[in-house]
Amino acid sequence: MQTSPNERPDEWALALLKQQQPLLDVRAPSEFQLGQLPNSFNAPILNDEERAQVGTAYKQHGHDAAVALGHRLVSGETKAMRIAAWQDFCHANPEAFIMCWRGGQRSELAQQWLAEAGLTHKRVPGGFKTLRKTCLQILDDPRKNWWLVSGRTGSAKTVLIQTLRQSVDLEGLANHRGSAFGRRLTPQPTPVTFENALAVRYLQHGFESLIVEDESRTIGRIGLPLAWHAQMQQAPIALVEATLEERVEHIHKEYVQDALVEYAAAKLPETDLQAHYEGAVHRIKRRLGGVRVAELTQKIQQAFSHQGDHRDWISYLLREYYDPMYDFQLQRKADRVQFRGSRQEVQAFLMEQP
Repeated sequence: MQTSPNERPDEWALALLKQQQPLLDVRAPSEFQLGQLPNSFNAPILNDEERAQVGTAYKQHGHDAAVALGHRLVSGETKAMRIAAWQDFCHANPEAFIMCWRGGQRSELAQQWLAEAGLTHKRVPGGFKTLRKTCLQILDDPRKNWWLVSGRTGSAKTVLIQTLRQSVDLEGLANHRGSAFGRRLTPQPTPVTFENALAVRYLQHGFESLIVEDESRTIGRIGLPLAWHAQMQQAPIALVEATLEERVEHIHKEYVQDALVEYAAAKLPETDLQAHYEGAVHRIKRRLGGVRVAELTQKIQQAFSHQGDHRDWISYLLREYYDPMYDFQLQRKADRVQFRGSRQEVQAFLMEQP
């Protein structure tokens, strides 16, 4: 979906997104999984199979036949159960809006059935499609004074970002740590869901400055909006400086200690985490080369078999892979570094930005 550069988003849509009004999304589960909005709850009027049948009836026999089939499929106990689910959500969220794909027949019917059950709720005009278009318009126009937090891998940049009220945590929204080793146990959102969440977060951002972490074009499999990536390529940089030992300890805590707790809570064995890290080494093998791949893999295996220290492979990975790559990239943007210091010093500097 593309937006016109001269087209202004509707004020009502901006207000609804900014206030994060609860949304009763009656689209089919597959539609919801492809893209959703923050604060939305999926309780479909037609499930995927039913929607497919209605679609086939529409193509073969027209609108009236499709509507009639829909009413037959969702009747009796099925209809009562779906209305009950809507009622539960609406009782818990009295200000909820009802939404389907285009604000058409599905949301209108849900609104009617709820009204018959004694609950009056507004529909989203234009449905998900209009709110999605508004989100894209928001992302296409990132007017702020940007600051980029940069630093070598392990400098705890994300921790710093999370302490700053003017920041947007891109990795948090993308549910990924932003490196080959950074995948989390829970899946990343779809690109549409990520962009919608980012647009809402930006819309709620009430400061002149916008502070984000220095990221590549993609975070895991999620691509940043082109306008945001362009802004990041020219924003001034606040550079976090940390020793190798400090960075190793930070990565050890996050990628080993915390990760093992997370895997244990999910009832997954340590060998799964080991396999994840060995797989990450394989994904960067072309840059590492065969000798370093073998040595790094051996260090990981020794650490997980308790014959070595995890800090050994972390330090090796930083020295042999991440630091040389970072130093090369920093040379290309050294003129944009406006401040440098420890994490605490960078934090104090950025907190003073309006």
